[in-house]
Amino acid sequence: MIIDGKVHAAALRAGVARAVAERVVRGQRPPALAVVLVGEDPASNVYVRNKVRACIEAGIRSIEHRHDADISESTLLHLIDQMNRDPEIDGILVQLPLPPQIHSQKVISAIDPAKDVDGFHPINAGRLATGLPGLVPCTPLGCLRLLESTLGDLEGAEAVVIGRSNIVGRPMASLLIGASATVTVAHSKTRDLPIVTRRADIVIAAVGRPHLVQADWIKPGATVIDVGINRMPNPDGGTRLVGDVHFAAVSQVAGHITPVPGGVGPMTIACLLENTLQAAG
Repeated sequence: MIIDGKVHAAALRAGVARAVAERVVRGQRPPALAVVLVGEDPASNVYVRNKVRACIEAGIRSIEHRHDADISESTLLHLIDQMNRDPEIDGILVQLPLPPQIHSQKVISAIDPAKDVDGFHPINAGRLATGLPGLVPCTPLGCLRLLESTLGDLEGAEAVVIGRSNIVGRPMASLLIGASATVTVAHSKTRDLPIVTRRADIVIAAVGRPHLVQADWIKPGATVIDVGINRMPNPDGGTRLVGDVHFAAVSQVAGHITPVPGGVGPMTIACLLENTLQAAG
C-alpha cells in the first residue's frame, strides 16, 4: 500500500490555513516566516520557491532574504540577529547547505530557539531528546505523522532508523522513542545491516545512498519510510529522483511504503508551516 505524502500534506496544510484564517479573524496578524538563501544552488532555489508558495497558500507572510555566495559569516550573523529582534518575524529558516566560508552550526546556533522552525538549534535538539516540548525538525516530524496516520498507535513497534544525522536520523529516533516504539539506530558502520533491518516493523531510510535498502532487508508486511532524495541518470538521458529504498523490489514485500518523490517531501514543507504557526503562538 502506497503512503501518499501529497494527500497527507494537503490535509495538514489545509488545517494550518484554517488556523491562520482564524487568527486573522480574531484581529491577530498572520504568522511570518523569514527564509534566507545564500548562493544559487539549484536544489536550494527549488526548495525555497516551494516553501514560499506553500506559505502564501496558507496565508503565512513570507519574507525572503537572498544573498550572493560570497557573503561573509559576520554579515549573515548580523542579519539573523536583526531577525531575532524583529517582533514581526515568527520563524527563521536558513536554507542549507551554506558556502564553505560560513560555519553552518554557528549560524544555526545564532537563531533564536523560539524562531527556529527547522528545529536544528541545540536547545531544540536537547528538548526533543529529553522529551520536552519544542520546535521539531520538519522531515522527521513529517515521517512520524505519516506513520501515525497509517499505523495508528506505534507503542511496542520495533523500528530501525538507518542514518544518524542531526537533521533526520537522531531526531527521528527521539520521536519514535517518544511514541513508545523500540528503536535501533543503524548506519554505515552497523554490522550485518540487512539482518538488523529485517527484524523491524518500521524502517526509516535516511542515508543518502540510492537503492541501498533491498527487498531481502525487509520483513514481510513492514512499513517503510524512504527519506532519501538522490538524483540518478536515466539510461536514455536526463535524470530522475530515487530514494534510499529500491522501491520496485521493496514494494513487493512491504505492507506500506512511501514513494520518492511524493512521499516524505510534501510532509516536510507542511510541517514547516505548522512549526511557523506554533512559533507565532
